[in-house]
Amino acid sequence: MTDRDADKRLAAAAAVEEVRDDMLVGLGTGSTAAHAIEALAEKRLRIDTVATSNASAELAARLGLRVRDFDSVARVDLAIDGADAIDARLRAVKGAGGAMLREKVVAAAADRMIVIADGSKRVTRLGSTPLPVEVLPFARAYASLRLAQLFVRCVERPDYRTDNGNIVIDGHGWDDATPRSLADALMTIPGVVGHGLFLSEIDAAYIADNGVVTRLERGRNPR
Repeated sequence: MTDRDADKRLAAAAAVEEVRDDMLVGLGTGSTAAHAIEALAEKRLRIDTVATSNASAELAARLGLRVRDFDSVARVDLAIDGADAIDARLRAVKGAGGAMLREKVVAAAADRMIVIADGSKRVTRLGSTPLPVEVLPFARAYASLRLAQLFVRCVERPDYRTDNGNIVIDGHGWDDATPRSLADALMTIPGVVGHGLFLSEIDAAYIADNGVVTRLERGRNPR
């Protein structure tokens, strides 16, 4: 039986080997990203960090990492985060943990963005993975109506708010043949503030499957 949590730890350990002293590192959100935070703390490097969620910031601070407020940061050296699904072209779906908007901002600010994952997250098609969409509560009814035109089924997460105070609607059954068109369509809906499609932000991925770590680089062959 595959130990997915062990694979997550292996992928995280491989990714943090890229971190050097004096870097500003973006910390992702979720169970896989938590392994990266723990691995970074163990290395005891001279680094600062910014976090994509309150939970990640609290974990990092508890483990002794220096955490800066991102609102005063314009550039990050390296960001490390998980993914719900990632394909061979390093396009990904993120946001099961609800932090996709902050994750996208930090990824955009990063000189290099790395995804870490276990082998179950590597897919040939992204469309079978629910796509999280962050919506202003004020726009709930209107945005839901518009989102229903893009997905087979939309499900609002019950009793849930992001760290930004917004709701999340998960879109099930979507056409992944032209994900850029979907991403553009989502952002034309007033009230939609973000979504979990990461189409060009990711520079590399470390994916561990049954104890073997594969590195994928944008524009290069796996190593």
